[in-house]
Amino acid sequence: MNGKDMYFVAVKAFLEHDGKILVLKDKFGPTVAGWDLPGGRIKPDEFATPLEDILGRKLREELGEGIQYRIGKPIVFMRHERAEATPEKPTVRIFAVGYEAAFMGGEIHLPPSHTEMRWVDMHTFTPEDYFSGGWLKGVKEYLALRRK
Repeated sequence: MNGKDMYFVAVKAFLEHDGKILVLKDKFGPTVAGWDLPGGRIKPDEFATPLEDILGRKLREELGEGIQYRIGKPIVFMRHERAEATPEKPTVRIFAVGYEAAFMGGEIHLPPSHTEMRWVDMHTFTPEDYFSGGWLKGVKEYLALRRK
């Protein structure tokens, strides 16, 4: 492929509420790396769709149609590598844009792909207990910006 790499592109939300951020347990992930931020990959038919609209779709899919949120600006860029959740388990690389976001209300309903959620205090939680790889690096970068 001419020395070029292939990446999936994703959008993620650092969804804040009362000094906490929301993290989700992904049923497909291994132990520590099984935690994730709300959001996900861009679909092929969304190439021309604004990234904020794609993130809104992902928030509704992962947290329920009834939630209210406000999406802010991009704040962190992440590169993450992991085994795909398919029988072949190929390694995929994901480039993700992490957005500031605020939870404004509504009841969260997790889909079957997420087994647990936690609002973690962004000033006291230890991201290494939840994340690994590029997600960990991105969460640490976000916390460094927000903890100032």
